[in-house]
Amino acid sequence: MCGIVGYVGENKASEVIVKGLERLEYRGYDSAGIALYNGSLEIKKGKGKVQNLKDKLSADPTAGYMGIGHTRWATHGAPNDVNSHPHVSGSGKIALVHNGIIENYNSLKKELENKGRSFHTDTDTEVIAQLIEEIYESEDDITFEQAVQMALKQVVGTYGLAIINIENPEQIIVARKGSPLLLGVGDGEMFIASDASPIVEHTKKVVYLDDGEMAIVTKDDYEVKTIEDVSLTKKVHELAMSVEEIEKGGYPHFMLKEIFEQPRAISDCLRGRIDVENNSIQLGGIADVLDKLVGAKRLIIAACGTSWHAGLVGEYLFEHLAKLSVEVEYASEFRYREALIDEDDVMLVVSQSGETADTLAALRTAKEHGALTLGVCNVVGSTIARDTDAGVYTHAGPEIGVASTKAFTTQVSVLAMMAIMLGQKRGTIDDQYAGRLIQELDRIPGKVEKILEQKESIKEIARLFTYAPNFLYLGRTYNFPVALEGALKLKEISYSHAEGYPAAEMKHGPIALIDEMMPVVVVAATDHTNEKMISNIEEVKARDGRIISITGEDNNEVIDLSEFYCSIPETEDCLSPLLTSIPLQLLSYYIAVNRGCNVDQPRNLAKSVTVE
Repeated sequence: MCGIVGYVGENKASEVIVKGLERLEYRGYDSAGIALYNGSLEIKKGKGKVQNLKDKLSADPTAGYMGIGHTRWATHGAPNDVNSHPHVSGSGKIALVHNGIIENYNSLKKELENKGRSFHTDTDTEVIAQLIEEIYESEDDITFEQAVQMALKQVVGTYGLAIINIENPEQIIVARKGSPLLLGVGDGEMFIASDASPIVEHTKKVVYLDDGEMAIVTKDDYEVKTIEDVSLTKKVHELAMSVEEIEKGGYPHFMLKEIFEQPRAISDCLRGRIDVENNSIQLGGIADVLDKLVGAKRLIIAACGTSWHAGLVGEYLFEHLAKLSVEVEYASEFRYREALIDEDDVMLVVSQSGETADTLAALRTAKEHGALTLGVCNVVGSTIARDTDAGVYTHAGPEIGVASTKAFTTQVSVLAMMAIMLGQKRGTIDDQYAGRLIQELDRIPGKVEKILEQKESIKEIARLFTYAPNFLYLGRTYNFPVALEGALKLKEISYSHAEGYPAAEMKHGPIALIDEMMPVVVVAATDHTNEKMISNIEEVKARDGRIISITGEDNNEVIDLSEFYCSIPETEDCLSPLLTSIPLQLLSYYIAVNRGCNVDQPRNLAKSVTVE
């Protein structure tokens, strides 16, 4: 969840690292810091945004040729100056930055205190610096690299680490277990980062580290090995990302840019995969395991947050189109249940980043039980992409805003393609219906554009309800997960209380909350549930609830009952979430802006949740 940037080369390390930290600020923004080496080790850090760090550096322009930087999302210890990274050893010779959680830090800390070491922060990270130094100073005839290896063998938990030692002024040591880390290979310079966004303007060549691996990095070379000291040869990947994709492009916020990128993102997701003329779908990433998927008895979808909502839509899609039994699991809970999963099952994990810690844990549990594992993710080269048996990329492009938007619609697009293809292979849908769905998928990007044209009317609805204390979101079948997602978006970025419910469940409790102060967002965009949704709207209206409907442009019954509405073009019921989610994203965005919230970096949240 935190961000790491490192640099060693001939250029000004401070400039490279600080600019990289700004690109990683979506991963954590409680505090920021940098350790620079230029004959001596200098550390600047403190609570707040990266801009605060820039201000400190401007007063002391030491550039350095090697350094490590960090932007923090606090786990252990308050987000203050003392607890911000980098952390140093007792002698001040060793500095490191850390993403992750050290679970046994208390016991390690007590052992080190008994040996006379003093601690100055509330973090788990300081323990690693002190432990490495204790081993390095107390063991005879070992290198610093070996001291790091010995320390990591004692650590329980997750980490992405970048470490410098002034006794080895030409190198940075990095290590990974459960927290993403990659190397950027330049010409006479090397880069280290949590993801590709800080280094894409410097190099397109990257090496992804896997769990249990470490690297010794100098300006001209790198060596990758396991913490057991087994040397490895790693593939160098070519980044497809561009600098333009990670800039705002004239939009006031990344979130708004990413909302408006959805026609392009969905189109890119579908391109080369749907064949409208031949009514077919080709997903090359799962071609080798398709027979096993077709014959599966059960599909388990595991995900977190917005990806979990996409998985819920997938449940309806797979059960309707492929007649396949589906269970959707919170990945964070799956690992702690008795996993009744075996080789006859398929586990499908969904994650924008491909690095979500809980989702990776669910994936590994499924692999241990012999299940086929599939992944749906956005980031090429991510851990989920590498660790699953097969999978499909969403091709959404970089998503910087913490609140996912285009990730959701492209995930649903992939799940829809998988369900249609599986339905064809299993013979559960006929060619005519499959063709109709494929043709409609092809039209979805244009229909999303049409919805985005209504931004001014949605902005006006947002203005009227900016300070409503509570929101209720209602939907049925395919749009029940959309109601959950709409409520989540509002909570995430505007800090307004909101709840999503299946519309029929309203009268089993939430109806008690409805009065003239309660805006109720009703997603009524499926023909097969329209009459039932009208009944639910009548129930809200009878209790003076303020009705905001998301409905078809010709659904006059719903429109007449609504105080406010946003119309969507007609589509197949099972594909409606690709359209109904768009107005809810805009509604949340404009309410958050009106409330003066930091839309791209909402409090207490980080983009990629790489700790449990």
